[in-house]
Amino acid sequence: MAQRISRAKRTVGGVRFDQPGDVGTVLRVLYLVFNEGYSGDVDLAAEAIRLTRQLAAAIDHPEVAGLLALMLLHHARRASRTAPDGSLVPLAEQDRARWDTAAITEGVTILQAALHRDRLGEFQAQAAIAALHADAPTAEETDWPQIVEWYDELVRLTDSPVVRLNRAVAVGEADGPRAGLAALAELDDSLPRYPAVSAYLHERDGDLATAARLYAEAADKAATLAERDHLTRQAARLNARR
Repeated sequence: MAQRISRAKRTVGGVRFDQPGDVGTVLRVLYLVFNEGYSGDVDLAAEAIRLTRQLAAAIDHPEVAGLLALMLLHHARRASRTAPDGSLVPLAEQDRARWDTAAITEGVTILQAALHRDRLGEFQAQAAIAALHADAPTAEETDWPQIVEWYDELVRLTDSPVVRLNRAVAVGEADGPRAGLAALAELDDSLPRYPAVSAYLHERDGDLATAARLYAEAADKAATLAERDHLTRQAARLNARR
């Protein structure tokens, strides 16, 4: 963690804001800090939001607003992401009554103002996906077809394999697990989280044996202890049903 933050500081230490691309560099560093604070042992997420607010006040840029909206919408769900024992709670199983509605409202308002400027960027597109999740009263009422459309925009903007991986999940929710598996088959199976996504889609398709095997494989490759434990439990749950 300390090494990553030090690298981030070096990245922005000599930045001059009158040069093309500098804002994009700073936004990526801020998002790195947010994600490290969000998932790590040290809570830097609130500090990343504070710094992004300062940047938004200093620079009139729709992607700065998009990143701030994205952070607020993700941070709004923080209290529901883990159980009292520290285990991960998937989005579909989270207690939405614990979501921070004030942060969601602020994030959506900021995002809408940014989108109205018609200068779409990747952070605005990510925030739009987060807003659609936040807007759904229940997991079953999530507007998955529209989420797929926003992932299509993200693919166009970034051509990121990780975005395509997340898109496969959304396609599986919108059009059924076999459509999701078909989208997944177009990707490199060495991608992080590929086995976990494949396991989820195979489970939804009713192939519990394959899903259990893939959950166990994903657990072996998990980046964090909490994620490994979650995936191990998923494998054990399916094995108990066979």
